[in-house]
Amino acid sequence: MAAIVFGLMLLSLVIWIGLLGLWGQFWRVDQQLEVAELDLPFLPVVCAVVPARNEAQLLPLTLRSLLLQDYPGSFSVVVVDDNSTDQTANFAEGIAHAVNKPQQLHIVSGESLPPGWTGKLWAMEQGIERGIKFAPDYFLLTDADIEHDIGHLRRMVAKAVLEDLDLVSVMVHLRCDSFWEKLLIPAFVFFFQKLYPFRWVNNPKNKAAAAAGGCILIRREALARIGGLSVIRQALIDDCALAQAVKSSGGRIWLGLSDLTRSLRPYDSLETIWNMVARSAYTQLNYSPLLLVGSLLGMILVYLVPPVGMILGLLMGHWGIAFTGLSGWLLMTLAYLPIIGFYRCSPALAFCLPAIAFLYTLMTLDSAILHWQGRGGAWKGRVYKI
Repeated sequence: MAAIVFGLMLLSLVIWIGLLGLWGQFWRVDQQLEVAELDLPFLPVVCAVVPARNEAQLLPLTLRSLLLQDYPGSFSVVVVDDNSTDQTANFAEGIAHAVNKPQQLHIVSGESLPPGWTGKLWAMEQGIERGIKFAPDYFLLTDADIEHDIGHLRRMVAKAVLEDLDLVSVMVHLRCDSFWEKLLIPAFVFFFQKLYPFRWVNNPKNKAAAAAGGCILIRREALARIGGLSVIRQALIDDCALAQAVKSSGGRIWLGLSDLTRSLRPYDSLETIWNMVARSAYTQLNYSPLLLVGSLLGMILVYLVPPVGMILGLLMGHWGIAFTGLSGWLLMTLAYLPIIGFYRCSPALAFCLPAIAFLYTLMTLDSAILHWQGRGGAWKGRVYKI
């Protein structure tokens, strides 16, 4: 018994050493959008596309921040009212007049969702169709819950132009105010970084590709080259699918963090975060039962075995097991600290990563169960049976 426990402890420790040393330095938070002023050789035309479904409550802050960007070039905003029932379109028009930017805003009334499309992608497709009329060099695809720092677009465009990038995506600062947000939101970003190490994503020689769907700047030519959004029209994880399509076509992409632009979407309860993760976790595993089992076992081995083994080692009086388990726990804690600091949460939460990972493991299992029951992919009143 002791030999088996020790072997598991040692294996978990070796995995953490490998992750920290060989897995794209995923735990670092150094891939961030620059704040410094950058001079552009020219000013591209940009069109923002905002899919909005029942977003009247947030638009007074988010749309206002978008319309008031300090970008000196030509910039228009297309809001696609995706069959809202809360007067989203009227609120958008009122906000544009309030900030004296009515000519900059264009409202599209979304058509009914056709077969084979997800709702958000269909809304963005309609926004892009309208935006093409403005002959943009870049499209800014952004969610209606994002409050943009005043210089955000300028910095994204500068990044794209100066580094000749086809796609620039920013993982905006997610809301982290409530207890459950502080406990689980930094881990959401941490696990995303582990799945898609940003340094690998940003390396044109590495096949890794990912994006954060809340804020994507994409070159119009690159979008046309991959065949438009229709090539990913069924994707639930549409941001990563778009990034993969662009990078596979020879395009250069960049993904980073932002501490200034933030999401206002609240996740005040365990249920809301659970639903967000369960919506697409099994999709990330390609709906494969084999990958599901491997993922669950991997999460247990990597995150749960070290603290449980340490406790067992203490109870058994086996100091080798206890020390090995403690070492693994400390390594994962150190890996988690940078993102905890980025979100200005208590460092003590870093020691809670095993319990947090256990909750995410249960969310992943629930995602598979929902899929098997035909209820997977539920979002904003729609269920996508893919």
